[in-house]
Amino acid sequence: MFDILHTDSDFLVINKHPNVSVHKDDGDTMLLQEVAKVSGDRQLYLVHRLDKMTSGILLLARNREAASALSQAFANRNVEKHYLAIGCKKPKKKQGLVKGDMERSRRSSWKLVKTLDNPAITQFISLPAMPGERLFLCKPYTGKTHQIRVALKSVGSSIVGDPIYSPSSVSDRGYLHAFALSFNYNGIDHQFICDPRQSTLLGTKWQEQQVSDGIQAWLQPSSLSWPKLNIHQD
Repeated sequence: MFDILHTDSDFLVINKHPNVSVHKDDGDTMLLQEVAKVSGDRQLYLVHRLDKMTSGILLLARNREAASALSQAFANRNVEKHYLAIGCKKPKKKQGLVKGDMERSRRSSWKLVKTLDNPAITQFISLPAMPGERLFLCKPYTGKTHQIRVALKSVGSSIVGDPIYSPSSVSDRGYLHAFALSFNYNGIDHQFICDPRQSTLLGTKWQEQQVSDGIQAWLQPSSLSWPKLNIHQD
């Protein structure tokens, strides 16, 4: 269900396994309660969220004060996030920016629209994966529901195994992983990396040679030569 990656007096960093719900729904066990049993905390606080299918880094506060400060850091966009994804088709572009408002679509899905009133903004780069697939490193600047899943679909490469945006793609999981998280807390810079190749519980496709080579090249995502962000870019 999870692995504890780092323990601080004010927060925990865990690796959430795929297909584990952050919230109690559909009869699922409450994740925070299960983590608290291991960490010894009376209560843990959620400061951001991951979709059920998404694995990787989840930050949990250990007290109200830390929860408030960390939640504010996310709200103010002072937290740098990087996600890995495997797309099921060749994208329209290999790198770039996806920007647009998001609206509710059919059933549980969202769609990207051309208006920019309160846009979701996602920067991405990519490398070849298995034939017909693509490995993505995504850097979201906002935190909208299904943001990366919708962004990659919009460039023609919806995520392998995504039951909502790529229903014809059958796999052992939906291949989206919270790879890295960087933030400053109480004057100290923190950076955490969760390499999905470290555990087969996170999915078999991360072990494929081209995918693994790509992840290896991206192990310091903050240090990569990201194209300069231009939020006015088409």
